[in-house]
Amino acid sequence: MAGIKLLFCADLDPAEAATWRHHLAAALPEADWLDADAARAAPAAACAAVVANPRPGALAGLPGLGFVQSLWAGVDRLLADPTLPPDVPVARMVDPAMSAAMAETTLWAALSLHRGFFAYQRRQRERRWHVHAQRRADEIGVVVLGGGAMGQAAASRLVAQGYRVGVWSRSGARPPPAGAEGLAGDDGLARLLPRADVLVNLLPLTPATRGLLGARRLAALPPGAGLVNLGRGAHLVEADLLDALDRGTLGHAVLDVFETEPLPAGHPFWTHPRITVLPHAAALTDPRSAASVAAANLRAWHAGRPIEHLVDRARGY
Repeated sequence: MAGIKLLFCADLDPAEAATWRHHLAAALPEADWLDADAARAAPAAACAAVVANPRPGALAGLPGLGFVQSLWAGVDRLLADPTLPPDVPVARMVDPAMSAAMAETTLWAALSLHRGFFAYQRRQRERRWHVHAQRRADEIGVVVLGGGAMGQAAASRLVAQGYRVGVWSRSGARPPPAGAEGLAGDDGLARLLPRADVLVNLLPLTPATRGLLGARRLAALPPGAGLVNLGRGAHLVEADLLDALDRGTLGHAVLDVFETEPLPAGHPFWTHPRITVLPHAAALTDPRSAASVAAANLRAWHAGRPIEHLVDRARGY
C-alpha cells in the first residue's frame, strides 16, 4: 500500500484521536495518512477512510474515496449520514477482543441478575440483612438477541456457565454456538421471550429493530425477569421500561446504552432503584487490536481481495 492515501476521520477528543493515529500508523506504516483538512485540500487523494463516528458531511466531496472502514461495531450513525457516498463499500469493526469483552460484561450482568446481587446492593443501602433463595444456573433461561460475532461470543460464555441459552436473530443466517438454541423471526422471538429469565440485547440498530423492546415484548418476559441492554438505546422504549419496573413485572435492568448520550443528569434512570447504569462501557474498542483488524481489511481492499464484514446498507449492518 505504499503511497496510498488514507483519511482518518473521527469525532473523538484529541488524546483519543492521537492514540488511534499512533496505532493505525503502526499497523499500516506503508500508507500515507491524511487528516480531514488535508483531504479537503486535495479531495481526489483520499482513496480510503478509517472512521470513528465521523460528523455528518465529513466524507462528502471526496471523489477519490473507494472504501470506508469503521472502527466502531455499530454503523447506524454512519449510515444515517445522507452525504455518505452511496456506491462506496463500508465495513464495520468486528474485533475478537471486543467480542470477548462484551461476553464478559454479559456474563457479569447475567450472574448478577441470577444471583440477586443487585437486590443485595439495594438491601445494603437499607441496612437490611436478608438472604434469598438461590437458583442453579441450569434453572435460568438467558436469551441473547443478536446472532452476530458479539452474540455468538456471549452465548458461548453463558453456555459454559451452565445457563439454558437461546439466541435470536431476525434472519437465523448463523447457527447458534454449541449448547444453545437458535430461533429466528417474529415467531421465534415470541417463543423465546417467555423463557428469558434474563434477556440480553446485542442487536444492531436498524429500522426493523428500533423500539423492539417495548411494552408488548417486555410483558412477554417471565415475572421478575432481568433486562440487559448492550445494543443501542433506541432499541428500548424508555417509558415502557420504567412502567414495567414500577409495576414489578420486570425485576431489574442493566443499561449500557441510551437514546441520549451522555445520559442527562436529570434522567430518571440515574436514581431508579431497579436500574443499573453503565456509561456505554460494556466493551470498549481496543485501538491495539482494532487497528490490526482495520489494516488487514484495508490491505485486502487495496489488493482486490474480499473485504471482511462489509455492511449491507439495506439491512443496516
